[in-house]
Amino acid sequence: MSFFDTNSYFIDEKVNMLKFENEYKVFNDQAVQIGSVKQKLSSGAKVLSLLINKAMMPFHLEIRDQNDVLQATISRGWTFWMSKIAIKNAEGVQVGTVAQKWAFMKPTFKIYNTQNVQIAEITGDWKAWNFTMYDANKNQIGTITKKWAGVAKELFTTADKYNVNLTSPMAQPQDKIAIIASAITIDMVLKESK
Repeated sequence: MSFFDTNSYFIDEKVNMLKFENEYKVFNDQAVQIGSVKQKLSSGAKVLSLLINKAMMPFHLEIRDQNDVLQATISRGWTFWMSKIAIKNAEGVQVGTVAQKWAFMKPTFKIYNTQNVQIAEITGDWKAWNFTMYDANKNQIGTITKKWAGVAKELFTTADKYNVNLTSPMAQPQDKIAIIASAITIDMVLKESK
């Protein structure tokens, strides 16, 4: 089974008290680990993260399956206001982009295909704990919900657990890659913005 064959993803952020790179384990709805998401930083970027606001810094994430085979990448360049994120498939071909939009008290991300046509939107609640995914026609196609990680983990780390659930099939495989990759990395984009 391919990483993108399932419609339910349970994301568990690895707890590190002093960390430079974010890392997540990804499970399917049977609680079987199907992959991971790992941030890759150069030594220079690690040093820079101590000196400047991480919300402005570029990032690069790799989605890998359980056999450590690359499935997709998510990357962002330097940013000073709203993020613009590129999503590429395992072959390095861009399959979509994500543009973070300003909305009063609601984090919003618009997902575009390679023809720059909006294919989805992800909108969060004011706490940025729960999100709803919509298609281009504003029909709900899924949810992202935060799971309670326990008091010690919640108070003393930035680690999170959350579920990404896609409820509608995608006509194009590359659209599903773009939407799922966007959904499972929203936590990091918002966290790095704080």
